[in-house]
Amino acid sequence: MPFAARLAAVSLAFALAAAPVVQLRAADAALAAALSGTARTAAHVQRDAVRHPGPELEFFGLQPNQTVVEVSPGSGYWTEILAPYLKASGTLYVAVPSANDPDAPEPGKDTYRQKLAADPASYGKVTITELGPEHYTVAPAGTADLVLTFRNLHNWMDAGYAAAAFDGFYRALKPGGILGIEEHRGRNDVPQDPKAKSGYVRQDYTMELARKAGFEFVASSEINANPRDTKDWPEGVWTLPPTLALKDKDRAKYIAIGEADNYVLKFRKPLH
Repeated sequence: MPFAARLAAVSLAFALAAAPVVQLRAADAALAAALSGTARTAAHVQRDAVRHPGPELEFFGLQPNQTVVEVSPGSGYWTEILAPYLKASGTLYVAVPSANDPDAPEPGKDTYRQKLAADPASYGKVTITELGPEHYTVAPAGTADLVLTFRNLHNWMDAGYAAAAFDGFYRALKPGGILGIEEHRGRNDVPQDPKAKSGYVRQDYTMELARKAGFEFVASSEINANPRDTKDWPEGVWTLPPTLALKDKDRAKYIAIGEADNYVLKFRKPLH
């Protein structure tokens, strides 16, 4: 292994080891069990120290008997927690990219569905729905307690359907239901690119999208803030971990900066 790569690996291991231990509310034993469960992949567990899954899900108000919708699951970081947690008494819908979405996997390469099929004992019944152009019904209307999505809004903006996605979330939620969003925080001194090509989205832009869809703002959390992220990187947010788009160039520098500065926002569908 080249010296630069060895140095980067050591730096990453040190950063993970030095990260603070995430504390969970002791009363939620089911969530603690899901976080330490066998369904989780080692690469995902390693990111817990910077993603804070337990406290973030508690911030959104997750409970084991809820109907939850996870939108755009990616490699399944959150599904590996949510599905085992909800298996006994809740319901989980997962809205994957529709076939006409730019993020849809190639035929035969849907590793997310393969993950679910390989371990039904851990995941239980997960109902797959779709999000993408002309596909915005992420769950039956008025059935969801929580709609959750993590670092995906920039993709919907790039594809041109962010507003329609928010409208779909609103329809899926019960009155009083919660929309939880985590996204890479854009700079307030730079106009928002409507396509979000850098991967960063201004917090006020997200709040306005939610307001236009009918949501009320409830609260924000700085649990995933990172003041070291100056948001002016040559390959946008993907310059930073975990993507490290520049590969070995300045790798140690970007590992030291860490994952992007992210905001966490909580909205409610009004009761009336």
